[in-house]
Amino acid sequence: MAVHRIGLVVPSSNVTVETEMPALLARHPDASFSFHSSRMRMTAVSPAQLRAMNAQRERCVLELGDAGPEAILYACLVALMAGGPGEHQRVEAAVAEQLATGGSEARVRSSAGALVEALRGLGARRVALVMPYTRPLAEQVVAYLEAEGLTVADWRALEVADNAEVGCIPGDRVMAAARELDLSAVDALVLSCCVQMPSLSLVEPAEQEFGIPVLSAATAGAYSLLRALGLPVDLPGAGSLLRADRVPVPA
Repeated sequence: MAVHRIGLVVPSSNVTVETEMPALLARHPDASFSFHSSRMRMTAVSPAQLRAMNAQRERCVLELGDAGPEAILYACLVALMAGGPGEHQRVEAAVAEQLATGGSEARVRSSAGALVEALRGLGARRVALVMPYTRPLAEQVVAYLEAEGLTVADWRALEVADNAEVGCIPGDRVMAAARELDLSAVDALVLSCCVQMPSLSLVEPAEQEFGIPVLSAATAGAYSLLRALGLPVDLPGAGSLLRADRVPVPA
């Protein structure tokens, strides 16, 4: 079985995506993966630190290119969404261009773009979100998704600015926020609109509890990477988005 090499560009204080993404993709029945990270310095989820972090992108991509990945995931959702509508497309294109100058044909995805791609894959139009961010950043995420043609019907921001603390948010706090949402007319719930806020163990139980598709930044990232690599989307126990028998939300 071939091993598919995945590059991850992550904030320096992020510990969750490097845990949840390997755990997810290890469930694939027909493929194996290895993971290789490069880090951008960031400890507080603030506009100033997000801008400074993004400025380190080219160095990280150069380092990852040396490892010869098949695909690269820019794994910080809010860092791109805070840049304004369409930022994931601009960044993905810039990373692909940088890699191409070094002879790499790696597919490039981002957590921000992956979430949009996954919601469209589900056929979702009205969504609800749980986010760890401070309210101003959460509002930018809402605006970003609505610029992509989605309606954010309801959302909760947990107001955690310390990124290390985000990685320690307990699952019961995430679920409590989800239970406060009005889910009566939404097509999907994004249980963790952040790759640092842990939620993988919550996705399947939440989907069973709420009776609607539930996804996270991590499950969306896995979905996007599998599609980029031309592999079947078939990962059990992580919500309907990643099931081979997934049925899109009715129009």
